[in-house]
Amino acid sequence: MKTAGKTRPKKAKRRPAARKLREPLDARRRRAAEICKMLHAEYADADCALKHASALELLVSTILSAQCTDERVNAVTPALFRRYRSAADFAAADPAQLEAMIRSTGFFRNKTRSIIGAGRVITERFGGRVPDTMDDLLGIPGVARKTANVILGTWFHKNEGVVVDTHVGRLSHRLALSWRSRDDKDAVKIERDLMELLPQKEWTFAGHALIWHGRQVCSARKPDCDRCRLADLCPSAHSFDR
Repeated sequence: MKTAGKTRPKKAKRRPAARKLREPLDARRRRAAEICKMLHAEYADADCALKHASALELLVSTILSAQCTDERVNAVTPALFRRYRSAADFAAADPAQLEAMIRSTGFFRNKTRSIIGAGRVITERFGGRVPDTMDDLLGIPGVARKTANVILGTWFHKNEGVVVDTHVGRLSHRLALSWRSRDDKDAVKIERDLMELLPQKEWTFAGHALIWHGRQVCSARKPDCDRCRLADLCPSAHSFDR
C-alpha cells in the first residue's frame, strides 16, 4: 500500500546483468574456442595499451593504471621515464617529487610508495632487473597477480595466467565463460575458469583482446550487440534493452 504524500526514491540504474548459462564443460570449451577464433580475426594485433620500452616501465605503468585510464597513464609516463631511468632511480626518488609527477593518475601517495618500494626490491634483490617468474614478481611492492600477468605475458611472453581487469571480468560473465565466480569482480575465480577453458598459448592474447572488445564494443552501460562479432556465441546478446 502506498503512503499518502510520500514518493518513493528513484532506484539507481544498474549495469546490464549477464545471463546465467548451464552448459557442459566440453561444450563451453568449444564455444570458448570459437570466441577466441573470432577475437583473433577481429583483434589480431591486440596488445597491452600501456606504452613502455622495458619491463620496468611496464611494471611502473601497470601500477599507475590502477583506478586510472591507460590514456592518462600514457600521458604521464614519458616525462616520468625521462627522469627515472632505472630501478635504482625509482628507489632513490624523493616521494614528494614523484607524487607531483603522478598526481593526475589518482591514489598517488599509495602508488608512490609502491613504485619506490618496487625500485628498492628490484635493485637489492634482483640486481636492478625485473624478474621473470610469478613468485619473484609477487614479492615486489605494488605487484599483485594481475600486474604480474601483464608483465610476464606482455614483456616476457610467458603465459602464466590471464589478466582479469574490469573489462575481462564483465565480458567473462556476459559470455558465460566463468561459472564459479560470484560476480564480475571475482577476479581469482574468473581467471581460474578462463585458464580451464582456453589453451595456455591463448591466455595472454585472450586477456588483451577481451579488453579491446570491452572498450570498443561491449561497454559496461550500453553494449553494442548489433555490431558485435561475438553476438551469436554470447548468451547475453541483445538482452540489455529489454
